Amino acid sequence: MIPERLVRVRLRTALSLLATIVAVAVVLEVIWIARHVLTWILISLFLALALNPAVEWLQRRGFRRRGSAAAITYVLALALVVGIGFTFVPTLVNQVNDFVQKLPDYAHDITHGQGRLGFLETKYHIQERIESAVKDGGATKVLGLSGVAVSVAKGVITIVVATVTILFMTFFMLLEGPKWVERFYGLLPERSRPRWRKVGSDIYRTVGGYVTGNLLISLIAGGLTTLVLLIMGVPYAVALGLIVAILDLIPLAGATIAAILIGTVAFLHSIPAGIVVVVFFVLYQQVENHLLQPVIYGRTVQLSPLAVLISILIGAELAGILGALGAIPVAGSIQVLIVDWLNHRHERAAAAL
Repeated sequence: MIPERLVRVRLRTALSLLATIVAVAVVLEVIWIARHVLTWILISLFLALALNPAVEWLQRRGFRRRGSAAAITYVLALALVVGIGFTFVPTLVNQVNDFVQKLPDYAHDITHGQGRLGFLETKYHIQERIESAVKDGGATKVLGLSGVAVSVAKGVITIVVATVTILFMTFFMLLEGPKWVERFYGLLPERSRPRWRKVGSDIYRTVGGYVTGNLLISLIAGGLTTLVLLIMGVPYAVALGLIVAILDLIPLAGATIAAILIGTVAFLHSIPAGIVVVVFFVLYQQVENHLLQPVIYGRTVQLSPLAVLISILIGAELAGILGALGAIPVAGSIQVLIVDWLNHRHERAAAAL
């Protein structure tokens, strides 16, 4: 017969464990409540990292004060964005208006089983399905009209607040970022500061290189797509090119999603345009995957394709599109920390011999 064993746990230990569990739960709850603000902080951090090389370049060219270099970089970046907006927004608005004006024609073709979208009625009877849903639940239930005005108002206010907040945080990160980093290094023991300075430099190179490279690749993708669509006479070329640039920010899947969407629109315009657009996307993805990404990412984010895929899947599962966007720099930063830990461990083992 096996004797019973009693495990005595001190009250202090039990209370410490309970306090730890409560603290972790509170931290997770705070993170969940502030998830939108944390998202704004991450976006601001990425933008600051993308602009910081320009600030450092200006500092090396005579602007000794970081404030002046940061202000010039920030103003030039805003001017570039505003200039692009004044160049493309009127065209974008006109194309959206044209598209809205043609919606009745598209609806007429669908309801009568005509045109390129007529199969939606002839095969799937989409009009009857909508009518049935309206009769069963009413338009309010189908479209959620009861809260549309409130939702739209909240969405607009959130976008405005987020944009203003991100703009201010990006500037202050550019201005005070190095001071915050130095304060962090100042909290470390003096003998370990060189090590962590090197780690910080490697992480900055990884994250900054990825952000800058991703923006550059997306700009190339959107610009080339707009050019091809203009040549083929596909309507809404600027708007569709902007969609491609935004989707191409998403690693791996973004370009494929863009190809499907833009290819479908091109086929609705004409068969030759659809074929040319699909061929363009196939060729461009080969160039992007085998030339642009290796050249731009090769010296910054040194991750294997398998590690990239796994990190993107995990990031997308945890935080959706933003998780996928941040997965590669996070994985690269973790790799830097692991490599440093292994090197430090080997150095300690060699010193002990």
